[in-house]
Amino acid sequence: MRFITGTIASPKGFFATGVHGKLKYKRKDIGLIYSEVPAVAAAVYTTNQFQAAPIIVTKDSLNQSKTLQAVIVNSGNANACNGENGLKDAYTMRQLTAAKLGIDARAVAVASTGIIGEPLPMEKIINGIKELDFQKGVPLDFHESILTTDTCEKQITVELILNQHPVIISGVAKGSGMIHPNMATMLAFITTDVAISSKLLDQLLRQSVNQTFNQITVDGDTSTNDTVLVMANGLAGNSEISEENEDYQILKQAFEIVCEHLAKKIAQDGEGATKLIEVTVDSAKNIEEARMIAKTIVSSSLVKTAMFGEDPNWGRIICATGYSQGSLDPANIRIEIGSILILKNTKKVVFEEAALKEYLENDVIRITVDVGVGTETGVAWGCDLSYDYVKINACYHT
Repeated sequence: MRFITGTIASPKGFFATGVHGKLKYKRKDIGLIYSEVPAVAAAVYTTNQFQAAPIIVTKDSLNQSKTLQAVIVNSGNANACNGENGLKDAYTMRQLTAAKLGIDARAVAVASTGIIGEPLPMEKIINGIKELDFQKGVPLDFHESILTTDTCEKQITVELILNQHPVIISGVAKGSGMIHPNMATMLAFITTDVAISSKLLDQLLRQSVNQTFNQITVDGDTSTNDTVLVMANGLAGNSEISEENEDYQILKQAFEIVCEHLAKKIAQDGEGATKLIEVTVDSAKNIEEARMIAKTIVSSSLVKTAMFGEDPNWGRIICATGYSQGSLDPANIRIEIGSILILKNTKKVVFEEAALKEYLENDVIRITVDVGVGTETGVAWGCDLSYDYVKINACYHT
């Protein structure tokens, strides 16, 4: 596998574009991904009980045949909690996109992100969909069109070889605030030209999401619109992967790398963030507990503020470890920050505080906690909590 320069449209047979539909002041805000042939597809969605209208429509599309040919996305408005009118608008977005492309309406997925509870400005949406043009637009326009408070685009493209055929996987995501998923997170779209069965693609997505997107947090909030969606159109020419063989394992490794890269970029771009925090929990009872403890630590507001203040207050780390409700040996906890040993057998060890303070000035902070009860490891990613997070969200609506 190798990393290559690319876009969401790099896999064979995919196209993407975006336009400024004036839902937002400057940035492009309506985007489209299209596959020239029907693609096997899978998706995971928010566990928030208030699921936005676009999720309901996308579920309807995927429940029919497990295939898609297009995804229409808007930013600036979540189309959430808008009742029957919101659902009608989401179905209208699907129908208009299908008509423009000359495909069946159920071959189109819909996604929205932005302010909750505001009616979707359908006149702008309709005009924006009309303006979408793969000849004039470029795939990077799609990358921009899905952003809200993000400070940067989040994209990755990799190439691998299966059956002597080059296979490309590309991913693009948005997310900066309201990030604490329990299935997927924010909006993320993955395209690939690999040939794979519907069943294995769904399995691949869910397995990868559990250890990547599900392991990030910015602020402890789970959105109404979170979706991760993958399309695989089979145009790479490899023999279809229909069982968990060597090819599946090679694909799985590459797919997880794509998901982890996007997840970490989202965590690093948390609203007002200045640091990416990576927490590794070792010697846990099982993988689920390892991941849960790691995510609890990186979710702690006190841990996050300590990292922002570059304060070597390891007491906040052990406190979060203790209330995680994971299995641990209270007398045998070990904590390292970077490569500096802080705690051994739940007792402070002598360390050079100046070196630790210098380490905490870095943009990426790694914390390792050994809980002493097993052999499993879990990782979670988050960001620090700064003054700017409050500023951004205090006036997000206005």
